[in-house]
Formats: sequence, C-alpha cells, structure tokens
Amino acid sequence: MSPLRLFLTLLIPFAPVHPEASAADGPPTPNILIVFADDLGYGDVGCYNSEAKVPTPRLDRLAAEGMRFTDAHSPATVCTPSRYSLLTGRMAFRTPYTGSVFTGVEGPCLIDKGRLTLPGLLRGRGYHTALFGKWHVGLTFLDHDGKPVRGLGMEAVKQADFSRPIPDGPLAHGFDQFFGTACCPATDLLYAWIEGDRIPVPPVKLLDRKALPDHPWAFDCRQGLIAPDFDLEEVDEVFLKRSIAYLEEHAGKRAGQPFFLLHSTQAVHLPSFPGRAYRGKTKTGPHGDFINQFDATVGALLDTLDRLKLADNTLVLVTSDNGPEVETVLAMRGQYQHDGARPWRGMKRDNWEGGHRIPLIARWPGRTPAGGTSARAVCLTDFLATAAEITGHELPENAGEDSASILPLLLGRDKQTRDFTLHQTWDLSLAIRQGPWKYLDHKGSGGNSLKTYPALRAFDIPDQAPDTPGQLYNLDEDPGETTNLVEKMPERAAALKLLLDQSRRSGRSVPRSGGKSQ
Repeated sequence: MSPLRLFLTLLIPFAPVHPEASAADGPPTPNILIVFADDLGYGDVGCYNSEAKVPTPRLDRLAAEGMRFTDAHSPATVCTPSRYSLLTGRMAFRTPYTGSVFTGVEGPCLIDKGRLTLPGLLRGRGYHTALFGKWHVGLTFLDHDGKPVRGLGMEAVKQADFSRPIPDGPLAHGFDQFFGTACCPATDLLYAWIEGDRIPVPPVKLLDRKALPDHPWAFDCRQGLIAPDFDLEEVDEVFLKRSIAYLEEHAGKRAGQPFFLLHSTQAVHLPSFPGRAYRGKTKTGPHGDFINQFDATVGALLDTLDRLKLADNTLVLVTSDNGPEVETVLAMRGQYQHDGARPWRGMKRDNWEGGHRIPLIARWPGRTPAGGTSARAVCLTDFLATAAEITGHELPENAGEDSASILPLLLGRDKQTRDFTLHQTWDLSLAIRQGPWKYLDHKGSGGNSLKTYPALRAFDIPDQAPDTPGQLYNLDEDPGETTNLVEKMPERAAALKLLLDQSRRSGRSVPRSGGKSQ
C-alpha cells in the first residue's frame, strides 16, 4: 500500500460527514434518537401485548408509523452490562465485569479508554452527541486526596470529594454533553445530578424515606446521600426537560449538523415513582402510571421533533435494557392482571426469554416501512454496527465484536443479519441462540432463585432433564421454554455449546470483513 493510500485509509473513517451526505444505502445521514427505558417488559407495551392493561398510545402509534421488532434482545438481563454493551457493541462478560450492578460511587467505568463507542463513532462522523439520564456503566469518583474512591456502599459515598471532576464519565467516552445520574436515579445511594463531569450541587444529608410515597412499588430505595435539588419523584420530568431543551438548542444553533441523543430514563425501574402529573392517570396503580409516564415521555420527544421539523430525518429507536422486575410483574399480575413478561417465561435477571426479550420500535420516515414487523433476532449490541453502516464508517477489528448491522431490517428487507446471539445474566451465566434453538449453559434461570423470590414457585416449571448441566429449547415449537430437550437431542446441545465456547475464546460473535458485518 502506498503512503498516500495508507494515509487516506486512516483518515477517511474519522472524517466528519455533512448531514446531507449519502450513507452506505443512499439516504441523508439521519439524526439518531434512542429512548432507553429501564426494566420495561415486552408485555408492558400495548402493540406487543393485546392483553396489556396499561395504555401506551404513543408507543403504539410509533410502531404504526415505523416498525416493530418481535425478536429483539438486551445483551444482558440487568442494567450495567446491558448499557455497556449498547454503547460498545461488545458483550460485558468479555470485560473484567464480575456480575455486580453498580451502586453509589462504584467504578471505574467498564469502558476502556480508547475503546470505540456508539457516541464516539458518531461524533467522529460529524454528529453532536448528548446523553440525558441514567449512565450506570461505572465512574471513578475521587476522594479529598485526589485518589480514586474504592469500596462499596455508604462508606464509599462518604469518602468522595464531589467538587472534583469525574475523569471517566460520558464526556470521556464520546458524548459532547451529559446531564444525569451515576446509577439508578431513585435507588442507588447517590441522589445527585451530574452535569458534564461534575456534581454542581453535592449531596449533603441522608434521604428521608418516610417522606416518600408508600405503596407496593415504593421499595428498593436505598437510604443514601441526597442533594437539596434532587426530587426522586420528578426525575424523568427533569431528564425530559433537558432533552427537549437540547433539541431546541440544536435546531437553533446546529441546524446543519446531525445529532445523536440518548435519552435514558428512570422509568420503569423500582421504586415506581410516577411524576406528580401522572399519578392516578391509569387504572393500574403507581406502576401502571409509571409505564404511562414513559409512554408520554416518548410522545413528548416525538412532538418536539415534529415541532422543530426534525422528525423526517431522525431515526428514532425505543427499547429497554432488560426484562421487567420480579416484584412489579408479580404485583401487577395479582392486582391488575397485567403481565409485563407476557408471553415469555422468566423476568429480569433470568436467561429465559422474559429476562432479555424486549420491545424495540424503530421509525425512520421514508426508510422504515410504516406498520412493519421484523421477526429476525437482533441485539442491542447491533446499534454500533448499524450506525457505522448508516454513516459509511468501517469498524476496526477491535471494536463492536458482538455487533451486526440491522440496517437492512430497518429498510424493510427480511435478511438474516447475524448467525447467533449471546445472552448473559448478572452472575455471568451464558446462553446462545441460533435459529429456533436456544442453549442455556447452566441449570435453572441463571438469575432469580426460589429462595430469593418464594412467590415464583407458583410459576415454576420442573426441568425434564434435571441431571444435565444445560438446557435446550426449540423456541418455534416451545416459546415458553417448558421442555428441556438436552437428553433427547444431545448432539444439537453439544454443537451449540461448542459454538458458545468458541465465541467466548475468540472474543467475538460477529465476524468482520471490510468493516461490515457478515
């Protein structure tokens, strides 16, 4: 290769792209808005569940205007690893991740310095990038001596010097702007806003939980340190105002530049604290009101795109980081006959489908077929390769190891985009899916246990092959994962386990050729 050609090869993938420049398939480079829910189940959305009891009119309308994926999966069954994987296109079990979900001031960030991220890729292609909402991929807080805080719980929170900048947050990994929280906004010990890389109003006192709403969905709220300007019941309204203001500013000041906005909500993670304007809006209690608030949040963002005349050139993706929480599913089933996991077995933390099969709705006017549906298996890791193909970027070999572009599916083509998908629980139990076949490389759910949640015993399905180390299901014939076929089809199980082990050793699940998924 000549020196000039080598120079151009290195330069071109990172050159900014004008918003009217053509992508790989010819359309103008779109703005990209991802609305990322927390613990929103497949069955929580009306267009996915005909028996849903919570109204979700804006999500249903979005699906009618765009397309709905019926076989979409979160990379993991809990928050932290799923968010890492969405941002990097890489499964979190390939990192030093040990299975914990970050709380308080835990870190450091799971994303290595120098690793290509979704916002980093897009910023390199000329986008302005912003995140408003929950981060939850780990941060390094510094103590009063300028050393990284280590340890767990409240003792670690009390060690932090909140006047010092955070060196490895969203701004260090591709985002131009960030306003949000370190972890789950209404749950995790540190109740304070982060603006950029600092906490402008530090937490100064213990949270008074007695002043919070008292209902069956109000628990899971740790008694941490809270800042005077932090209102646990209005978190999502604060995030929404920030995102709307960002879109307005962008339309006024950066109209000639595409944007990438990740709006990451508290809804519908426990505790279920719907904003005051949404209390009693449904007939399904506080959690139903919270789901309805998420639906309204999506609607408000879509209305803002319309008002600012940005909608026609914006790819909107709405999805969730994992399946619905156990307590919310059990309570909603019992009190309101609403099943956030329907029709799947399992819930958040489980490697059965209910733990990671999620809603994914996409709208790209003039590109995605209105009212379309895709039954192809996709994963949130695929967003990185999809953005790369949309913008004409060639992914390097050391990026997006588990990411396959779903651009053909977004454009309405029924094309297989990946050979298999991987699934990961919080204790690093793994599963693999190829076609209709799913192999779980472990016993049980890989997540929730009957000891922790005795109420799950009412929904327990005895394993027909209890003496085998794994589980094999044919999802076409047995979508409820009721019949373990390991003993009847040992060769099929062995082949899937071999493929899983090969992917684990190779460090990737998607081959790369010329920067595009194959």
